[in-house]
Amino acid sequence: MTTRLQAGDTAPDFTLTDDAGQPVTLSQQEGKVIVYFYPAAMTPGCTKQACDFSDSLDRLQSEGYTVLGISPDKPEKLARFRENDGLTITLLSDPEKEVLTAWGAFGEKKLYGKVVQGVIRSTFVVEDGTVRLAQYNVKATGHVAKLRKDLGLES
Repeated sequence: MTTRLQAGDTAPDFTLTDDAGQPVTLSQQEGKVIVYFYPAAMTPGCTKQACDFSDSLDRLQSEGYTVLGISPDKPEKLARFRENDGLTITLLSDPEKEVLTAWGAFGEKKLYGKVVQGVIRSTFVVEDGTVRLAQYNVKATGHVAKLRKDLGLES
């Protein structure tokens, strides 16, 4: 069973490569950070979710949030994802699934009624190195609007 993070836990620090080949470290991010995990770039649900985060980025940034999207995809695929869909959020690559596992976002899940190993679509809000909000098994569609509501950022 995958260990899941909860509000109040210390957020596992990481350094991952972004879609431009640059390292990004969680502990070096300023302000509040939304870390979300998604299964695969350029799939319908993941594209919808990434576009929703990109569309909300100005509002989130105005409230002090940075958005980091993490998947097992290689940086080259993430670069194509950014270009194809005009994404403005930071996309990070975790091909070894070490960060996904540390955050409880990789493990058993149900897919079309079958139990499989895979990425568990999850979202976290981190502030000062502490998990403030942990959401697992989120829906791709409508999740960003719900998250904004949960954070009191409805416009």
